[in-house]
Amino acid sequence: MISNISVASILDSNKPWLKVLSPLIDRVMGIHKVRRFYQKSQLAGKATQEFSQLFLESLNIEVQGTQGLFAQVPKTGSVIIVANHPFGCVEGVALAYELKKIRPDVKVLANNALSMFSEIRDYFIFINPLSASDPKNGKGIRACKQHLLAGGVLLIFPAGKVSYYRPEKQRICDGQWNRLPAQLSKTTSSPVLPIFIEGHNSRLFINMGRVYYRLKLIMLFREMLKHKGQPIKLNVGHILTSKLLGKFDDVTSLNDYLRLQTYLLDPNQKQTWPEDNVIEFSPIMEPADKHQLKLEIDDLPETQHLVDYKSFSVYYGKQDQMPLVVKEITRLREVVFRQYNEGSGQACDTDIFDASYLHLFIYNNADGEIIGAYRMGQSDVLLENGDINNLYLAKMFNFSTEFINQQRPCLEMGRSFLVPEHQKSFYGLFLLWRGIGEFVVRHPQYRTLYGTVSLSKLYSPMSVHCINQLSLTPSDKVTAKVPFEHPAHPELSEYFVEQKGLATQSMLSKLVMGIESDNKDIPILMKHYQKMGARFYCIGIDKSFNDTPGLLLSVDLPKAPDKSLNQYLAQGKDSYLQYNQEQC
Repeated sequence: MISNISVASILDSNKPWLKVLSPLIDRVMGIHKVRRFYQKSQLAGKATQEFSQLFLESLNIEVQGTQGLFAQVPKTGSVIIVANHPFGCVEGVALAYELKKIRPDVKVLANNALSMFSEIRDYFIFINPLSASDPKNGKGIRACKQHLLAGGVLLIFPAGKVSYYRPEKQRICDGQWNRLPAQLSKTTSSPVLPIFIEGHNSRLFINMGRVYYRLKLIMLFREMLKHKGQPIKLNVGHILTSKLLGKFDDVTSLNDYLRLQTYLLDPNQKQTWPEDNVIEFSPIMEPADKHQLKLEIDDLPETQHLVDYKSFSVYYGKQDQMPLVVKEITRLREVVFRQYNEGSGQACDTDIFDASYLHLFIYNNADGEIIGAYRMGQSDVLLENGDINNLYLAKMFNFSTEFINQQRPCLEMGRSFLVPEHQKSFYGLFLLWRGIGEFVVRHPQYRTLYGTVSLSKLYSPMSVHCINQLSLTPSDKVTAKVPFEHPAHPELSEYFVEQKGLATQSMLSKLVMGIESDNKDIPILMKHYQKMGARFYCIGIDKSFNDTPGLLLSVDLPKAPDKSLNQYLAQGKDSYLQYNQEQC
């Protein structure tokens, strides 16, 4: 089939006067130049993929970033691909061509203007984005749904129109996105793959559009030919699963989310962490002798034996009581922290505070190994002489004398870890917190826990920015000495404003899981503190911990949810809460 490269081929047949004017319209819009290109490139009658290949080669267009498509597009099953629309024509052909190399069942929801190219009509499901009431649009939308239900791949440019200069945003980007991809994802339970395409049309095109928006239509086909010799650069995100997208209650919020996840892929706005201070890593020191370790643990007073569960026991002690245990804890800390790009680089993770803090740890009686630990600082003990520098977190934060750690007995919590083999177990984190609960039952003067959650640099700075925006309840009684100051992505900042307070904790996990290439959620310890009713104050950079961001928090234990108190304080809950009432 040979194309009729003329506006006459797509005009409304009920308006014959338009067909009379079509030669003039062709010349005004530059379609006559497209027709000459079509003829010169010998595109007539070519098969779909051959046409697209020759089309791109004739324009000397290289598609870059296709390895991301091969990595992310599933080999089977429905998937919706959404992308920004910077050029208006060539990116649709280019993306469809590359996707067809991976999956034969690719369809593109496209402007009916592309229907004049009869050789590639098989790519497209056509709609008229300029007329929402066009009855043909309903047929196209139904075809999209059927295609997804049959397990196909559907590419959509949700803006429908080419990117333009938006004065309210002070930059060139898509206009408002149509909610169709969000609706289709909801109704067909299809995952979504976002793609950001770099670039935009010529300055003349952009400026003419600023004068009068319809001038963009007149120039669009001319712009296609101007793209000659310029690469199309794809920045492919990762699959946003139907399970994740199903957490959105309404289509509008899901639509906003899909747009955001697409624009966050813009490499010109990409944020990275500074280079690590730790360049060379010393070999991890040898494990402690298990026999000697057991002798030291057995020698601890029974009052420091907190909890038993199956083969595990939880103890606490100070370094001068159990030097070998603390040495082994520091070895294991370094092993675990290196997994998260937080290691010191030394043979073990230790500092001067190990000598003055308590060490709560889980001991596996079955194999004689320590599987996890927490370091606890008793503020009333450490601040007896009034020196705030006796607290580790005073190195990260400026505490006023009104902050809780100087107003009442608190436990400063830090340096927590579980060895890799037990990180996904139920009992690991449970036993650490069951041990903490038993400790405060026996020492009920401690009503408040405070500390930090390390936000590993395995997280993107954008994820940390989301945590910074959506989790904090700042206080004038504490500030970070080295605050987290990465610049915000403009789309992310606007997203928070547009949500008008709706994008709070319920949105945080969805944002982070969308940003992170491995779909990881916020840190499990942060989730745990959230369940405990924690207040998060600010994020500081820990210069003593490989410049790792730390989220400062506190937990008012007596006000924690009953479920948590029942779980961690167990039989001691009532006595612990009664102590609070007596003091009040």
